[in-house]
Amino acid sequence: MATHSIPRRRGGLALSAAILLASTLAFAGCAAGASEPGGSDPDSGDASFGEISVQYSWIKNEEFAGEFYAYENGYYDEAGFSDVIGISGPDTGVAKLLSGTVQVALSDAASVGAAVAEQDAPLKIVGATFQKNPFTILSLADGGDITTPQDLIGKTIGVQDSNASVFAALLNANGIDPADVTVVPVDFDPTPLMNGDVDGFMAYLTNEALTVELAGYDVTNLAYAENGVPYVAETFAVTDQYLAENKDLLKAFLTAEIKGWSHIFTESEDDSVALISKYYNQAAEESEDGLEAVFGALDPVKTGMGLAAQKDLISTAETEENGLFTISDELKEQTVASLAAAGWEVSVDDLFDTTIIDEIYAENPELKDYLP
Repeated sequence: MATHSIPRRRGGLALSAAILLASTLAFAGCAAGASEPGGSDPDSGDASFGEISVQYSWIKNEEFAGEFYAYENGYYDEAGFSDVIGISGPDTGVAKLLSGTVQVALSDAASVGAAVAEQDAPLKIVGATFQKNPFTILSLADGGDITTPQDLIGKTIGVQDSNASVFAALLNANGIDPADVTVVPVDFDPTPLMNGDVDGFMAYLTNEALTVELAGYDVTNLAYAENGVPYVAETFAVTDQYLAENKDLLKAFLTAEIKGWSHIFTESEDDSVALISKYYNQAAEESEDGLEAVFGALDPVKTGMGLAAQKDLISTAETEENGLFTISDELKEQTVASLAAAGWEVSVDDLFDTTIIDEIYAENPELKDYLP
């Protein structure tokens, strides 16, 4: 049975404390390392790949519902893994991939692209859960009400330091002079927006936007993906060397992931929320109450809303045609153009290698049918 280590996305939290907690937990979860994968042919039905470690970008909430379904339904086991160790974040996984601490990281195009552009890091994105990035400029309908990029002009926008480059990309992509927007530093708690201290707030469609809505406010979202900054997120990233040496293993792993993520479209919301709660609560128990002390108890209402918001980021006309995790040539080009707007120059070939996903669907076209 596959196991896990520990750690709500980036909103309403003391992030520094969250990162400290997650770093401690992730270190503990990595201590055992990963065993050397076997060399069996996955098509033979008796592949044995041993143990691998997978770095999650965030704590165990709805963001990893597909992974939870893969555990519950034995998809990792039947793929030939003795253990798939899911390590909670927050963590981009870049440093751990490069050090060999983990074999796969659930990251994002901005984090991986920045490492490739700035450090010449030998990393590749081999698939993407989110076809659209989840960033938004959140505003109150009776406040800033920012509905178009041009509405940013003359406004005060709260932006986290870690997101400054991506916000700059939004301005750049829409021809807005940074001098025409007042940026103030904030953390991931949207209280400044609700208090009227800022007109807009850099947020996630799957988290802070829901937090503010649940607090009783009518909100307006200026989604990055629809306003000049489209790029893939929740990406599967590996090193070039690992990709070259473990193609059968990665094919088996990604097949299990596709099967797991298909369940969020076929199971009821109640069942999915119950499963997510199970894994979150398990993580809280393993963290000796540290997880809930920082992140609080899982809110089933917000979890259900987050799951619904994620589906809109995961499933598109292109994935309906080509399958989950696929990345079209057009979306690859859009991604590198968005990264360039943020100051990170990479080519499609520098950043992507989706041959394994393409092979999976060529050999198993029935996996494309994830919708009920």
